[in-house]
Amino acid sequence: MLDAHNVNQPPIDPATVFHQNTYLRRSIIASYWLVILLAVPLWWRTTSIERLSLPTSRVASQSESYLRLPVRLHLDTPNAGAASALQSLLDESARRDPDRWNGLDVLVSSTKINGNSGDSSYTIINSPTILIDGRKLYYPSNDLNALADVLTSLIVPGSHSYSIQRVAQYSPRYRLAFSLLNQDAAAGRPIVDWDITSAIDHHLSPIFTYLSTLHNFTIESQVQFHAPLAFEPRQLPDGSSALTHEQLTIFINSAEWSLSSSASNDPVLHFVLFVPSIRHSPLRILNADGTTLSPSNAFLLPQWGTIHLHNPPSNSPSAGPTLLTLTDLSQPFNSFAMQLLTLLGVPSLPPTISRSPHATVTTITQWQLDALMRRRALENSERAKDTLGSIIKLVDKIQNMPVGKEVRNDVVDALSELDQMHTTTHTSLTHTLEHSAHALTLSSRAFFNPTMLALLYFPAEHTYAVYTPLFASALIPLVVTTVREFKAWRKQRKQRGGVQEAKQQ
Repeated sequence: MLDAHNVNQPPIDPATVFHQNTYLRRSIIASYWLVILLAVPLWWRTTSIERLSLPTSRVASQSESYLRLPVRLHLDTPNAGAASALQSLLDESARRDPDRWNGLDVLVSSTKINGNSGDSSYTIINSPTILIDGRKLYYPSNDLNALADVLTSLIVPGSHSYSIQRVAQYSPRYRLAFSLLNQDAAAGRPIVDWDITSAIDHHLSPIFTYLSTLHNFTIESQVQFHAPLAFEPRQLPDGSSALTHEQLTIFINSAEWSLSSSASNDPVLHFVLFVPSIRHSPLRILNADGTTLSPSNAFLLPQWGTIHLHNPPSNSPSAGPTLLTLTDLSQPFNSFAMQLLTLLGVPSLPPTISRSPHATVTTITQWQLDALMRRRALENSERAKDTLGSIIKLVDKIQNMPVGKEVRNDVVDALSELDQMHTTTHTSLTHTLEHSAHALTLSSRAFFNPTMLALLYFPAEHTYAVYTPLFASALIPLVVTTVREFKAWRKQRKQRGGVQEAKQQ
C-alpha cells in the first residue's frame, strides 16, 4: 500500500538536485572549454612542423650555371697551319652535333701544353703507326679529316659505344653479385663450387683498378642448386634447347631466385652463370630471326647485369659434383668483364686505334677513362641541379612539408660541392668528378629524406580525414550543450529583468 503522504508530495525540481545544479553544470561545461583552450598550445607545439628556409636563390643561380670542361690538344707537327685547320674541323663537328659536344671546350694548339693543364691535356704525335699510349695519340697528321674523326670518337664517344639504355646510372659505390645457378642439381651433373676468387683476380681486378677513381666495388657470390625457369625453352630438332629473344627478357625468375644476399642501398649489378638441367642441356640462344643460333652464350639485361649460359661438356659424368676451375671460368669471366665495361659506360676505342703492345682486351686507356669521367661529371652535375630544383618546387607546392636541419644542410652542402666543381674544372678532372658525385649524393639524400618523403604520400586531405572523426564526436555534443546553456542563460536573464521592472512599477 502506497503512503498517502508520499503520493501527495509534489515532484522534485531537477534544479534542486546537486548534480543538476545550474551553476555546477555550467562550471563543468566551462572546465571542458578551459581544458581545450589550455591544450591548444600544447597540441600546436606537438603537431607543428619544422620548416626551415632553403637557399632558393642559390639553387636558381646554379640551374643557370653550366659545367664547362676544357680539353687541350697539342698537335706535335712541323706544319704550322695544321693546328688551326684541326681546330676548324673540330668546331665544325661541334656545330653539326652540339648535344654530343655539350659541356666541352676544345682547344687545339701547336705549342707545348703547360704542365698545369693536368688530366685535360693530350698530345698528338705525327707517326705512321696509329697507337694510343697514355694521353698520347700517335697518328699521321697528313690526313686531318681522318684525325678529326678519330679525335671526335675519342673525346666524345657516340651512342654506339655509350648506350644510355644499357648503362647503369652513376653511383660512387656498386655491389657486384656473382651467382652460380644450377637449374636442377638433383637431376645430375651439379656444379657445387667455383674458383671465383681466382677468376675475379685474373679477369676483373684490372678493371677495378682502372675505375677506382670513379667507383668503389663490393663483391659477393653465391651458389644455388635449384633455379627453375618460369617458361619452357624451345626444343630444337637436334635435341638441344634454345632461348628466343622474347624469352631472354623474362629469363630472370625473381619469384624463385634469390640473387641478392645482403641488404644495402648501393645499386647492384648481377653476373649470373646459369647451368641448365640435363633435360635442357645444351641451352643456346637464338638470333632475332628465331631460326639461327647466336655464336654467343651470354646476353645483357640493360642496367641490371649479364647472364652466361654454361653447358657442361657432353662427356662429363651425369652424376657427381663438379668444380669449375679457373680454366673453366675463363670464357664466362671474359664475357663478364666486357659486359661490366658496357654496364659502367666505358666507351670503346675506334676500330682504327690500337692499344700499346702490353695492353689487354679489357685494358682501359687514359682517353677512354677521361671521356667516361667527363660524361659522368656532366651527368652528375645536371642530375644534382635537377634534384635541387625539384626539392624547391616540392617545398613550395606542399605548404606543410617539413624542412629540417638535415635537409637544409644537405641542400647547402650540395650547392657548395657544385661551386667547388666549377672551380676545379681547369685543374683536375678527377676532383671535378668527385665534387659532382658528392653534390649528387647530397641532393638525392635531401630529396629522399624520410621527413619529406612521407608527406608525399600523406597530403593535407588525409590529415583532415584523420582529425575530423576524432574531434567531431567530442566537440559537437560540447558545442550543442554550450549553445543550449547560453540560450537558457539569456532566457533567465530576460525573466529576471522582467521581474525587476514589475517590482519597480
